[in-house]
Amino acid sequence: MSFVVAIDGPAGSGKGSITEIVAQKLGLECIDTGAMYRCVTLDMINKNIKLDELDKIKDLLNNIDINLDEENKKVFLNGEDVTEKIRSMEVTKLVSKVSSIKEVRLKLVDLQRAIAKNKDIIMEGRDITTVVFPKADVKIYLDADVKERAKRRFKQNQQKNIESTYEEVLQNMKNRDENDKNKEFGALKVAEDAIVIDSTNMTIKQVTKKIVKLIKDTKKEQRLEQKVYEETPDTAVKRFRLKLTKVIVYNVFYKLVYRIKKVDEKNLPDEGAYILCANHVNMLDALAVVCGCKRKVRFICKESMFRNKALGWALKLSDTIPINREKNDIEAMKRSLKALKNGEVLGVFPEGTRNGLKKGLKPKTGVASFALNSNATLKTGTKVIPMGIQGSFKPFTKVKLVFGEPLDFSEYYGKEKDKEALEKVTNIIMDNIVMLTNKDK
Repeated sequence: MSFVVAIDGPAGSGKGSITEIVAQKLGLECIDTGAMYRCVTLDMINKNIKLDELDKIKDLLNNIDINLDEENKKVFLNGEDVTEKIRSMEVTKLVSKVSSIKEVRLKLVDLQRAIAKNKDIIMEGRDITTVVFPKADVKIYLDADVKERAKRRFKQNQQKNIESTYEEVLQNMKNRDENDKNKEFGALKVAEDAIVIDSTNMTIKQVTKKIVKLIKDTKKEQRLEQKVYEETPDTAVKRFRLKLTKVIVYNVFYKLVYRIKKVDEKNLPDEGAYILCANHVNMLDALAVVCGCKRKVRFICKESMFRNKALGWALKLSDTIPINREKNDIEAMKRSLKALKNGEVLGVFPEGTRNGLKKGLKPKTGVASFALNSNATLKTGTKVIPMGIQGSFKPFTKVKLVFGEPLDFSEYYGKEKDKEALEKVTNIIMDNIVMLTNKDK
């Protein structure tokens, strides 16, 4: 697994300096993509290859050797140290046009991806967030006013004894911006999910601090997510803990405090895969079903619930399946289908939120998708058992878990991608749940 920080932005925005500092602070490998394009440009200049000599450019790309020595801050082109040469005005004036050549971009993008494979890296350039690593862990667009950027670059040139005037640098930067933003391939633009930082009135220290925090926060979030989705092994100790917890919680807590009662539990067969669907009344109802059912029920629960240590422990103990509702959670779908394949009972709240029926919210079609997909994927249909949860879970009031008869949706098999079919199945399930919530009241 690699961790990628991608930074885009115009020339002089501070990408190079910031990237190096952040890399040192966080132990990331720094990859200067700009230096790579400059190496190609310098090689073309040395070999007198013009921009329209495509065959010669292809031959150059097939034989070029670029080595970025990050430890010693050196750049080597075909074995020669060109660290200073690639920063010359001659290269600077031409590099944007060279980087616009499709073959050059394709070659270097492949090289950049290969370098980053299985590494924790930070990479800056013009199209890193949009082309090279569109799925980077952290995506930043670093910007600054063009006059401020020209001042910075002019100062760098003076420090490196590169002859230039401020006016030349400013004009070159404006030309570069125009060319970079209008390239046919790899144009400079802000990625939709990139975080924009305007460094015009910020010091290097301030920008660095902000980016370091973004990276640390992202890594922390990824560790939490990894922990959420990490499955605990099925051991004898775990099964004993679950059994003991169910007995204590159900008999001591639910029976005494909520006088809970199960109605028609015979409708839940002793074996076989089923999807148990209920109305969502209170945060305590899922636990009541898990602890009260004669069979093990694996609920599907939003992943944010796992972030509470105590609750997360209980959810892990009962093998609850986490799901991220903000995206197409393939992992949750795989685990759910695997549970059904193993003949387990899957617990789902079609409302998607507590008291969705009372709020008049449209129920989710996810349960219908699971039911129909189980036939398409596992080649065996899964029946749905509706459940009506009666009561408010206020202390010392009655709560009932009313089990309905299994619903067979075999007539809809093969229509798992049909929106109308999914809505029909969902409505049938919800009608049965509503009926059960009012049964024998």
